Amino acid sequence: MSERRVAVVTGGLSGIGAAITSRLVEDGMLVAAFDLCDPPASLAAESMPTLLTVQGDVTDHASVEEAVSLVHQRFGSIDVLVNNAGISGSADAGACHLTTVAEWERVLATNVRGPFLCTRAVLPQMMKQGTGHIITIASVAGMVAFPGRCAYTTSKGAVIQFTRSLALDYAQYGIRANAICPGMVETPMTHWRLNQPQLRSAIESEIPMGRVAQPGEIADAASLLAGDRLGYMTGQTLVVDGGWTVH
Repeated sequence: MSERRVAVVTGGLSGIGAAITSRLVEDGMLVAAFDLCDPPASLAAESMPTLLTVQGDVTDHASVEEAVSLVHQRFGSIDVLVNNAGISGSADAGACHLTTVAEWERVLATNVRGPFLCTRAVLPQMMKQGTGHIITIASVAGMVAFPGRCAYTTSKGAVIQFTRSLALDYAQYGIRANAICPGMVETPMTHWRLNQPQLRSAIESEIPMGRVAQPGEIADAASLLAGDRLGYMTGQTLVVDGGWTVH
């Protein structure tokens, strides 16, 4: 088993996930980025002994089990799981009566089934080693309902409760679980909205700090949690939203 701590980041090759992957590598961890995509040049250039990229689908049980097995073979253990992979849904995922059954299931599969499958896969070894940390990227949408985003809001509320359930059930094994709730972040998933000046201005006018977050700012929060500097914190949500939920 490696003396260095090992982290798995789902959706770890783009947006917030890529920022978290890079930050944890910088922090000295061994990191496995689990993603549907091929690694971009910026991550491919990282020191390969400290970074493993695994292609797969978080919604597929067999794919998740294979990915976790590969990480165990390469690094020997998993100390931190960052459940980051997520989607907001297409135009077919709006208000409840407008949301198609297929799109509801797609959003819930990625945002809820994915964290469940990945967490379920890493827990046995974490229980055996007597330590571990499950970090799930939720959203302020799980705390304050977003209009016209029924599936997304539901999924993010679900993973906040999932985090609390894990904290309660696995504290006895030395395993902690916390969620990070970002507000609006500049990522490929939000470009369609933020690239429209009027829409961006309207969004930023609702944020007390007057701007959206950058992926690295969410990676700061993940780094803080993954580094075990908050070792007595479990079952909580760390909100990083520029003050949006204050009012």
